[in-house]
Amino acid sequence: MVKTVASSCILLLLLINFWSSRMSTVVMNVCTAAKVFSLLVIVVGGAVVLAQGRSRTEFLLLAFHNTTQQAGRIGMAFYQGLWSFDGWNNINMVVEELMNPKQNLVWAVMIAIPLVTILYVLVNISYLLVMSPSEILSSDAMAVSWGNQVLGSWAWLVPLAVALSTFGTVNGAFFSGSRLCYAAAREGHMPQLMSMIHVNRLTPAPALVFTTAAALVLVIPGNFSTFVNLLSFLSWLTSGTTFGCLLYLRIKTKNLPHTYKVPTFIPAVMFLVSLYLVLAPIIDHPQMESLYIFFFLLSGFLVYFLLFHFQCQFKCMQAATRHLQLLLEVAPSTKGH
Repeated sequence: MVKTVASSCILLLLLINFWSSRMSTVVMNVCTAAKVFSLLVIVVGGAVVLAQGRSRTEFLLLAFHNTTQQAGRIGMAFYQGLWSFDGWNNINMVVEELMNPKQNLVWAVMIAIPLVTILYVLVNISYLLVMSPSEILSSDAMAVSWGNQVLGSWAWLVPLAVALSTFGTVNGAFFSGSRLCYAAAREGHMPQLMSMIHVNRLTPAPALVFTTAAALVLVIPGNFSTFVNLLSFLSWLTSGTTFGCLLYLRIKTKNLPHTYKVPTFIPAVMFLVSLYLVLAPIIDHPQMESLYIFFFLLSGFLVYFLLFHFQCQFKCMQAATRHLQLLLEVAPSTKGH
């Protein structure tokens, strides 16, 4: 049942993003407002419980009880925590659709990350004022458990807000992920079909279909914790590579003008953080899944060099591109679209 609902939401988001980028933005704004409102309700609710003397402040002292000191385990814990903050990564993929990106991109990052960090810390404090660490660990949905204990008859608002928040998160992933495929295809790193947009809607329909197919495949396993760990390992591996390349280009092209520029120590620190997050879990607690990811990346290199670097052409691919282009009513994008 859960997978059916998840698949239905994914298909609904495909239709929304296919129909209009503006509609996708409206959905994102509504879901974001619901998410922030629900977080504020939890924060204020915790403050009210504390003011009324009904809180169990001893749980705050137990928040870090039995915390492991193993580097690999800490890295795995970071995977679960940092995944909640990974929205910052999406904005980099939609820079073309930002107005005055040189200024607005910086402001978006500087406002969003501290705001989310403060809200999440306050929310966790509110949880610990009501629930013990063992109750939090055993709960499938902490916000719902908190709502049942604090909000009484209004507890139904929490699962609704969680659902809207999740829906908005997936919508953001659709919006940014499809643009990533679209931009990669324009650079020749993915099939040409991905670089096309709908002739009427001006949305990257092929990239959206590809993103939907990938999302539906990922629904099948169903183990969310394992999925986050594997995705985080791959994400920080690619991020670390990106930070390393940025440092290399900063040295090799230091005399060239840069549209965006940050102090060199920031990518340097992030490169070291990425290195730790990738290597520590492998060294301390090696898993076969990490090897699968490694071979998955190698297969990507093989496909890239075969189809794009050496420009190998297959008649069946050209025919498939033509048929899919007619089916999806898409055409190569022009400058400004």
